[in-house]
Amino acid sequence: MMDFLVFPDFSQRVPLPSYVFFLTHFLLLLQPGELNSEEVRVVGPGEPILALVGEEVEFSCHLSPYLDAEDMEIRWFRSQTSDVVHLYQGRQELYSQQMAQFQNRTRLIKDDIMDGSVNLQLHGIIPADEGLYGCRFLSSNFSKEAVWDLEVADAFLPGSSPWKRAFLGTLVGLPLLLALLLTLALYFFQKQRRCQEKLRKQAEKDKERLSAELGKLQTELDWRRAEGQAEWREAQQYAVDVTLDPASAHRSLEVSEDGKSVSSCTAVPGAVVGDPQRFSEQTCVLSCQRFSAGRHYWEVHVGRRSRWFLGVCLASAPQRVGPVHLSPANGYWVMGLWNRCEYFILDPHRVALTLRVPPRCVGIFLDWEAGKLSFFNVSDGSHIFTFTDTFSGTLCAYFRPRAHDGGAHPDPLTICPLPLRRTCILEENELDAWLQPYESSDPTLGLW
Repeated sequence: MMDFLVFPDFSQRVPLPSYVFFLTHFLLLLQPGELNSEEVRVVGPGEPILALVGEEVEFSCHLSPYLDAEDMEIRWFRSQTSDVVHLYQGRQELYSQQMAQFQNRTRLIKDDIMDGSVNLQLHGIIPADEGLYGCRFLSSNFSKEAVWDLEVADAFLPGSSPWKRAFLGTLVGLPLLLALLLTLALYFFQKQRRCQEKLRKQAEKDKERLSAELGKLQTELDWRRAEGQAEWREAQQYAVDVTLDPASAHRSLEVSEDGKSVSSCTAVPGAVVGDPQRFSEQTCVLSCQRFSAGRHYWEVHVGRRSRWFLGVCLASAPQRVGPVHLSPANGYWVMGLWNRCEYFILDPHRVALTLRVPPRCVGIFLDWEAGKLSFFNVSDGSHIFTFTDTFSGTLCAYFRPRAHDGGAHPDPLTICPLPLRRTCILEENELDAWLQPYESSDPTLGLW
């Protein structure tokens, strides 16, 4: 099993107005053995970062596509790679090569390093920190880096300047000091004014963009309500009773006695710490039912879990494969969630899905003869996605609650009982409370 990349929040580093940056990227998933070093790139902040003197700033870098960076050298540098800000090498942090300016001021966050993602925190910002920065990932077969600019704004207040008070006491005897103080005051005032004007324009631009994107979301939601709800209610006519097969469950999963719920164990029996097999196996369970003809519909309550996979797979599909292999080409038709708000399908590569309302319950409709597998958001009755393929064998319902989820809501995956409720659409005010971000971007890119 593998986890996914977490996005940093840059807006807390500067006194910005209350608005939200929404970023969604897409990533091409490749088998590690087939990864071409020319296709690997390092993604940094992308835009200049603005920070205030005395505060903290966080630099984020990750590999695209997904690649384990635990055994790589990760070097954060200033202007050139020889000017070391922070160095990670041989699975440990080395401080002997660190520039004196940054000693005791950096902290590396590597919780997601096996997903190719690391963050570096720099504390106590000073004006001398302003300039060009970069991070470089180095392995035996490739070396890639990303660079960006750090801009430092000084919170200077001319009226409270200690230099101005000193000038007032020595005005008569030190006219040259007066000229110097006035020059410094003008410089800092103009610099602060430029920073404020830049922030104001950026806020206005983001506000306009957000309004436009919300308009797109409203149009999309209206369409889904009109078209998707009719299709969803039609699918409910083919509701079937689905139960979980404990014999097919991975050792890290717990299946309820009634065969309706599955959750992750807090500890895996017989597991060895650091065993890579834990991350390569599927922590999944299949249904007792087998489908080789007809139409079948079932609903799964996912609650507020931050990560899961649902769908169908061939009964003959291998059960010990990693997430990158969960594609129709390998006999898997699945939809997944990562990081609480990033939904996607694998067809055969990761394709992100834009959902305005996070589903607390997912409806799955299989039309075997038509070669279609559809997913519905039972929370608002909208259609999410439909696979179109030719099924050449017996299928099973597929459930993967993602072991070691780490989320604040470790709800189990629970199959909804029959008869299915047909009035579980959220009220309008509750829909607005769960609006999800929408970010237009190239569908061939992503972050796993």
